[in-house]
Amino acid sequence: MEKVKAKKKYGQNFLIDSSILGKIIQSMPNNSNDIVEIGPGLGDLTKYLVKYKDTTAYEVDTDLIGILESKFKEQIEQGKLKLIHTDVLEAWDKQGTLKDGKYDMIANLPYYIATNIILRALEDNNCEHIMVMIQKEVALKFTSKVNDKEYSSLGIISELLSSESRILFDVPPESFDPPPKVMSSILYIKKDMSKSIDKEFKKFLKSCFTQPRKKLSKNLSSVFDKQTLSSIYEELEIDSNIRPHEVSSSLYSQMYTKVKNGRD
Repeated sequence: MEKVKAKKKYGQNFLIDSSILGKIIQSMPNNSNDIVEIGPGLGDLTKYLVKYKDTTAYEVDTDLIGILESKFKEQIEQGKLKLIHTDVLEAWDKQGTLKDGKYDMIANLPYYIATNIILRALEDNNCEHIMVMIQKEVALKFTSKVNDKEYSSLGIISELLSSESRILFDVPPESFDPPPKVMSSILYIKKDMSKSIDKEFKKFLKSCFTQPRKKLSKNLSSVFDKQTLSSIYEELEIDSNIRPHEVSSSLYSQMYTKVKNGRD
């Protein structure tokens, strides 16, 4: 069979290390949820997933769709695999969810849209577990806690919406073809299905981290007037010198609630 060349524009790096694929399968949540895979590529992970669960795979690359259709002809006919040829972010915009009913997202994500996909999965009410391979640097941001060097809005959102978030293991560049220039990690998030946050809160967090090393008050001075800001600081007993990475996720929630109530 002709060797398929990974396409840069889709951020393709095919996972070729079978021991890593085995570790991913062993780490899968033990439940009755179906699986959603994004960017199945040549189906190296897909072939394991369909053995255990019904899988819906989203693939944007037309060339790969043809390969996957012939490779998984039997599983598609049996209803074990549903292959959807579309851009996954567009699918989310149209449908609001990637699957009817509870699902777990298990995928080797294209780096260039990984952050966006994880944020969307956190918002998707049907998605319960997220287990994805991404750039280690991004995985650290999603699992970061207050006072960590990598602590940012991603860690706060992840902490507020999940009951567990951690890095399962790292994956070296040589496990892929072509090898990426960075270390990868398997990120695992178990969502707390009873929690949600609104879009305005995300905007608020973005303002808080505009200049992460500056004082939080400086970042927020472009959004609020001095009086509002000092009264929030006073009510919540926040130190005026505090920096964005020193504020806990629950304190950010409280600040936002006060801001929101002040606007209503």
